[in-house]
Amino acid sequence: MKLTALLIAIEVGGTVAFAMSGLIEAMRKRMDVVGVFSVAFVSAFGGGTVRDLLLDRRPLFWVEHEAYLWMVFAMVISAPWWLKLALRDTGTRLMEWADAFGLGLFAISGTSIAVAAGMSPGVSALMGATTAIVGGVARDVLCNEVPKVYQDHRPYALCAVAGSLAFLGLIALGLGSELASLVGIAVATGSRLLAIAFDWQLPGWRLPQK
Repeated sequence: MKLTALLIAIEVGGTVAFAMSGLIEAMRKRMDVVGVFSVAFVSAFGGGTVRDLLLDRRPLFWVEHEAYLWMVFAMVISAPWWLKLALRDTGTRLMEWADAFGLGLFAISGTSIAVAAGMSPGVSALMGATTAIVGGVARDVLCNEVPKVYQDHRPYALCAVAGSLAFLGLIALGLGSELASLVGIAVATGSRLLAIAFDWQLPGWRLPQK
């Protein structure tokens, strides 16, 4: 499958954003360099790998574009210098921003690739959400945390789905893929940042009282 320049740029942006979120979380947990690289790698490539496996897409996106792997490696090696000051006071906030941007970028990347593979709109939206959330889930599990997507109650997966549906809807209306992609990213990332800023909460699932 030949990817457009815009889709490659979106995929690179999502890889960088999620790798950064993994780096920040692993460094906050005081992991060694192997642990930091492992968390960054899984955060950056986990969602896209699951997407490619489900779509039977070979080679996997980070195998096809080996430069992504070296890019994450370079980020890990240089992280002690460029993250040192940022982590003093803004570590959690910086990780949430990186995570939100990665969410939006990967949601549209996954949806676009599924559409190009001939999937239905429903499956394409699901592939977008899968690409967007699996890396973050794997990051939190490796850092011995309950995945944020399941327990902080602020919309996360729903933001990815909203961005994917916005992209698909605009494509169906005849809008160009470039503008539709930018709008979809803005919807997914923007809604997640708004959820964080205003502490929007989804209701918890409670069992009925006996």
